[in-house]
Amino acid sequence: MDQNRINWVDTAKGICIIFVVMMHSVLGVEKAVGETGWMHVVVAFAAPFRMPDFFLISGLFLANVIDRSWLRYLDRKVVHFFYFYALWVTIQFAFKAPGFAAEFGLAGTIKLYLMSYIDPFGTLWFIYILPIFFVVTRLARQARVPMWMTGLVAAVLHLANVHSEILLVDEFTSRFVFFFAGYALAPYVFRMAAWVRKDMFVASGLLLSWVLVNGGFVWWGVAAMPVVSLPLGFAGALALICIASLLAGRWAMKPIAWLGANSIVIYLAFFLPMAISRIVLLKLDIISDIGLISLIVTASGVIGSALFYLIIRRLGIGTFLFQRPRWAWLEEKPAVSTLKATTDMRLQTMN
Repeated sequence: MDQNRINWVDTAKGICIIFVVMMHSVLGVEKAVGETGWMHVVVAFAAPFRMPDFFLISGLFLANVIDRSWLRYLDRKVVHFFYFYALWVTIQFAFKAPGFAAEFGLAGTIKLYLMSYIDPFGTLWFIYILPIFFVVTRLARQARVPMWMTGLVAAVLHLANVHSEILLVDEFTSRFVFFFAGYALAPYVFRMAAWVRKDMFVASGLLLSWVLVNGGFVWWGVAAMPVVSLPLGFAGALALICIASLLAGRWAMKPIAWLGANSIVIYLAFFLPMAISRIVLLKLDIISDIGLISLIVTASGVIGSALFYLIIRRLGIGTFLFQRPRWAWLEEKPAVSTLKATTDMRLQTMN
């Protein structure tokens, strides 16, 4: 894969992870104060495509590794994410345990922790469900199910709008179609990204049309309807990829691309600086604008988690937070392994 493609993939993931942090930050602030601010509009606009784009990108490189041995596949696609889930769900629980203990008691808190391995906890559901997508896709391939049939079933599941009150079931039926599309349609996605760079004028017109359409459906309040959310999710995911392709490589986008290359770091660690900044800002009561508070909290979540990672890299202490130790590998750990390489979100598609 050429460097330009790597750049736009990282840029797209960087934009996505910012939107993810923004959503949790904005909704958290608004819930705490009981009001909405101007940042709510941005979160609402991004809702149709925020997670579809993340899942679609997660499937883009799967074709390169899906036929590797089961041992290596499970190591990279299941154990890798289970390690980080188990570690970070424990860390998050450690911070929230006092509140849980006050509400549910010690036994209830322990039960809640154990249940988090069955029902994903908090913001970590993404890295919990991703291995399921990897395994289901490989099983479908080994069973020789035609791609079009798997894609059709995935689309029907999305349109079924399942509300089982079981997070894994609801998210699987809603999101798998985007992940599988990234895997099945990867060559076309890369061609589209290349075309955008060659015909920027037409692409810009299409992107403007998408902004108006996406914004219109959100404003009308129908963007979450399954028959609307499916095409909107794909349109938004592809639009974001086009935007990333147009902007990739520019100096101003390098920080965004860095965030994308290390998006798992941001995803795992943003909750703490986000929560701390929200509590401090609301306690100080210096800023009255809810939107500005939400913006600062979002920036704190992104920048705080990035700085935390860079400090760990620099000191070489606590690397287990973002790098699997040797004992957590099913097969022999690669001889060459850097913290940056193992924390890169591209490990989702690592061979």
